Amino acid sequence: MMNTKPEIMVSVCCITYNHEQYIAEALDSFLMQKTGFEFEILVGEDCSTDATRSVIREYAVRYPERIKLIAHPENIGAIRNQVDVITRARGKYIALCDGDDFWTDPEKLQKQVDFLETNPEYVICCHHTRVIDENEETVYLKKTPVSMEFDYQDVLLGKREETRICSLMIRNIDAVRAVGQESWYFDTYGTDTLFKLYALANTGKKIFVLPEVMACYRLHTGGIWSMIDSRIRKTRMVSDFNLTIKNFKYSGLMKKELLKIYIRQYFLFDLRNWKINNAMNTIMNLL
Repeated sequence: MMNTKPEIMVSVCCITYNHEQYIAEALDSFLMQKTGFEFEILVGEDCSTDATRSVIREYAVRYPERIKLIAHPENIGAIRNQVDVITRARGKYIALCDGDDFWTDPEKLQKQVDFLETNPEYVICCHHTRVIDENEETVYLKKTPVSMEFDYQDVLLGKREETRICSLMIRNIDAVRAVGQESWYFDTYGTDTLFKLYALANTGKKIFVLPEVMACYRLHTGGIWSMIDSRIRKTRMVSDFNLTIKNFKYSGLMKKELLKIYIRQYFLFDLRNWKINNAMNTIMNLL
């Protein structure tokens, strides 16, 4: 007997850890999507110490055809969780959103699929997001959203406005998934940026940002990146910068631009923290 089950067009890939307060809102925003295609929701739950897993399990029981809980028996960390969930995705496209963020437009998936289906020169489609704090107050929102596009060189030089992970849809292809085979990827901190950069470098394609606000990115004390101490944050940014210049290709002209970025943003920080050898190594790599 032939299997007439429709193919999955989009895999919604969500990773979560200790998001008991937020995960239901994220799941509801996935479920509200109105599409002309089938989509699945994969949730990688990283052995939370709160009731996050219980909440997801309740949703998975109520929506067994839509939601799949991937319950890790032990904590494996956000990057390995992300890679694991992505490797399980069956869709032609992957839409990413962490468990503490959520979508606000019920046609978000349809709009992004429509764009990528008709624009093969792009590997990623994003959109504008509203940034909120723990009290649901808006701390950032672009008043007049505009369309934008970024190529590999743009992202390499730090240009990636309005490409937050909760807005990102990407083609589910080998050239994208291969990032999980790169050992350096598991040493990153601003992993979403390196993920985008790798996809652009490996495909030669671009990012397009739709001129609509369709998601909320949440700043809160439990956030992996958004609310950490400024010194720790800067240290991690320097680490990611060094991983970038060691693992990606760039022209002599781009090397000069990267050196300018290091001198302007990170050099004095390294000196003030007595990381003189690190500073010299970075400069030598860019000369």
